[in-house]
Amino acid sequence: MSFQIKLQGTDISFVCQPGQTILDAALKSGISLPYSCRKGICGNCAGSVTEGNIQPHGSLPFRHDNCAEGQVLFCGCEPSTDLVIQPTSWKRSEDGAPKTFTARVYRNELAAPDVSVLQLRLPAGKKIKFRAGQYLLIRMEDGSSRSYSMANAPHESDGVTLHIRHVPGGYFSSRVSTLKPGDTLDIELPYGHVDLDEQDNRPVVFVAGGTGFAPVKSILDGLLKKKAQRQLALIWGARDPSGLYMQSAVEKWQKFWPDFQFVPAVNTVPTTSHGNSYFVGRADEALACRFNDLNNHIIYICGSPGMVEAVRQTALSCGASPKDIHTDSFVEGPASQ
Repeated sequence: MSFQIKLQGTDISFVCQPGQTILDAALKSGISLPYSCRKGICGNCAGSVTEGNIQPHGSLPFRHDNCAEGQVLFCGCEPSTDLVIQPTSWKRSEDGAPKTFTARVYRNELAAPDVSVLQLRLPAGKKIKFRAGQYLLIRMEDGSSRSYSMANAPHESDGVTLHIRHVPGGYFSSRVSTLKPGDTLDIELPYGHVDLDEQDNRPVVFVAGGTGFAPVKSILDGLLKKKAQRQLALIWGARDPSGLYMQSAVEKWQKFWPDFQFVPAVNTVPTTSHGNSYFVGRADEALACRFNDLNNHIIYICGSPGMVEAVRQTALSCGASPKDIHTDSFVEGPASQ
C-alpha cells in the first residue's frame, strides 16, 4: 500500500511506496530536499512530520544531534499513514529524478598511494546535468551501491571524474585499481544537496578531509569557469602531504584569485619538506587558528563523519551561523536503495 506525502502549506504531494524512505520518495518525484549521506549520519535531511505517523526504515536512525525538537531524519523513516511534512527547505529539482547510465572507463590514474582518479565517459551523445557538489551512485553486482562525489565541474558534462580512496577490504575501492579503459560501470545521478548559492557573495571557507576535496574541486572549478569574483579559502586536511594529491588544481585557483587562501593541514610533515608551508594539526584546529571570526561566512565541510562534526562544532564556536554551515559526510559502505 502506497502513501501520499504532502508538503505543508502547498498543494504539492508525492507518492511513497512501501519500504521507501520519505527522502527517497521525494527525490524520485523530482522534489529536492536538503540531504547528503542518506544514511542517518550527516543530519542534513532533518524536518518535521506535522500530520500522520512514521516508522523507522530498517536499522537507520531517524534522530540526530542536528534535529531540532520534533524533527526527524527523512532518510531514516518511512510512512505508516499518509503524511504532511515540513522540510527546512525544498525546491523542484532542476535535474528531475536521478538517471541511470552505463559509463565506460576512460582513464584510471593513481594520484596518491591510496587515491585513484577515475574518469568515466557516457555513451556517445549523452550528457549529464548536475550541480557542483553533488554525487553519484555506482551500482554493484550484488544490488548495493557506493557513493562518490563528482570532482569535475558541471560544464564538463560528457562524463564524470571521481576521486576514490582505497579502503582496506572495501567492496569497490579495493577493485578500482584493476579497472582499465573500456570497462563499464552502471552509475545513477545526480544526488546530494551540497551546492553553492551563486547569488550569495559572502566569503566562503571550504574545509575538506582527504577525498572530500572532490566536491570542493567541482564547486571551485565551476566558479572559475564563470569567472566569479568572491573571497574564497580552502583548508585541506590529510595525514601527510601525500594525501594532498592534486595541488596543481589549487595553484590554478591561486593564479586566478590572487587572494585565494589555501591552508594545507597535515598531521605529520616529512623532515625533507618545507614545514612552514603546512599547518601541522587537524582541519578543525586549522580552522580555529586561521579563521577565528566566521560571522557572516559560508562554511562547506566535506569529509569523514568525525571530521565533519569536529569542524562544524569549531565553526559554530568561531561565530558561524548554523544555517550557513553546509556539510557532506563521506560514509563508507552501501548507500540506501
